[in-house]
Amino acid sequence: MKYLVITNGTYGDLDWYRSRINRFAKKIAVDGGARRARELGIIPDWIVGDMDSISEQDRCFMQEAGVSFELHPAEKDFTDTQIALRLAEREGGREIEIWGGTGSRLDHNLSNILSASSFLERGINIVFESPDLSVYFVNKQLVVPGAPGDTVSLIALGNRVFGVDLSGFKYPLDKATLELNWQWAVSNIITGKNPVVRLDSGMLAVFHYKQPVP
Repeated sequence: MKYLVITNGTYGDLDWYRSRINRFAKKIAVDGGARRARELGIIPDWIVGDMDSISEQDRCFMQEAGVSFELHPAEKDFTDTQIALRLAEREGGREIEIWGGTGSRLDHNLSNILSASSFLERGINIVFESPDLSVYFVNKQLVVPGAPGDTVSLIALGNRVFGVDLSGFKYPLDKATLELNWQWAVSNIITGKNPVVRLDSGMLAVFHYKQPVP
């Protein structure tokens, strides 16, 4: 079952998101993400969080629409996005797409990405999506749905990632080892159709910029 998590981060062209709305069985808005849901014409199944960033207008609208609220105290161990991901997992989500999961807060960006990566070990695939950037997680193989000229960066998650192969890229790799504390597989360029990332062990975050990056 495919779930959508709507957060309160950076979006860009809203029409791009509208074209994808019908792909999801269930939708979760994260606190102030309720505003984005309203802008996109989405009535989520749940709104989760400590409700510190949702407006009173959006809250009332969602309550009148019959949306379920899962409320959490402001003083808590987990972020609202983490809580939303746990809810999606608990309700049977095996594929989760996150909108607005990146933004101006670097700490939140890192928390979201690293937290999402942990779900892959439990067989749950999470992807961050936006008009300009997708972030995937891979522990075996990934065919990047990109076009020649797009920029792709690999970020090692965990101390070491072994046996990394790249095909269909300007800078191929053959059984390379990538390390957490010295990231060097950044700003590669797609050159062919169906570019592939493979690895023997470990986990990568794959950042796919859907255009050349200076």
